[in-house]
Amino acid sequence: MSAASDDPLLPHADALYARPVGEFTAARDALAKELRSEDRELSNRVKSLRKPSLAAWVVNLLVRRDAEQVTQVLQVGAALREAQRSLDGDELRALTRQRRQVTAAATSRARTLATDEGARVTEAVAEQVEATLTAAMVDEGAAEAVRSGLLVASLSANGVDAADVAAAVALPEALGFEATAQEPPPPARPELHVVPSPEPDAAAAREERRAVEKALREAAAAVRAAGRAHRRAERGLDKLRAAALQVQAELDELRRQVVEREERAEELDEKTAEAEEAVEDAAVALADAEAERDARQAELDELD
Repeated sequence: MSAASDDPLLPHADALYARPVGEFTAARDALAKELRSEDRELSNRVKSLRKPSLAAWVVNLLVRRDAEQVTQVLQVGAALREAQRSLDGDELRALTRQRRQVTAAATSRARTLATDEGARVTEAVAEQVEATLTAAMVDEGAAEAVRSGLLVASLSANGVDAADVAAAVALPEALGFEATAQEPPPPARPELHVVPSPEPDAAAAREERRAVEKALREAAAAVRAAGRAHRRAERGLDKLRAAALQVQAELDELRRQVVEREERAEELDEKTAEAEEAVEDAAVALADAEAERDARQAELDELD
């Protein structure tokens, strides 16, 4: 975690950017007013915090509500950045398609969470969300910005130039901070009203209405339960897809290393054979030299 995690503004910012986007400004101003009598400087810093764009808020929401999904996205991104240093063009194109599948799945999950919060996420906003997640996959600084949960603007990155993180984060100096996980709010409890006893001639109609309303509530509860089960299933599928992509990237890297080792082994085999021939040639030359020496020695002995 960044050293800036000791900044007294950070916990306030973390709490503010976890709020619904429509409540941000009022909550920020109220907090600044509350702090003014105790710490004017901190109050001014709170007041200067920028309201997040809708796309930035959606990404912040995903980070807090489904941290595992974000972790999978960033892990796949790290594997892809590593693979880019060695893979050829065809494999990189295939990995790029896989990256798009991962970010599309995460974007879909983020839209679902935002919709559950009552926010309307248009296609244009969804494209900004996906661009931000893509930037986090190809740029380490963007990855830290996303994980902070303090985005105020969407991000973009081309994989070559560094993303403009400072302009997109509420507290650029706090990069390395991880947003506090947040549980979804519990479903609202129905309001209970005291209903006066109906007149005798309306009792049957009232009873029938209550029965229909009860059936409607039960049906609505069943829809909500099915929706939660569907979202859990989607999360599980998204995580498995991301994990599979990461393993595939690692497998591709291992295959590349195996090819390199095989080529190196063949090269060493050839050099070993050449060295063996050189040793044999040297042995023959040594034997010839020794024979020549012995012959000259014999001639010398005869002259004595």
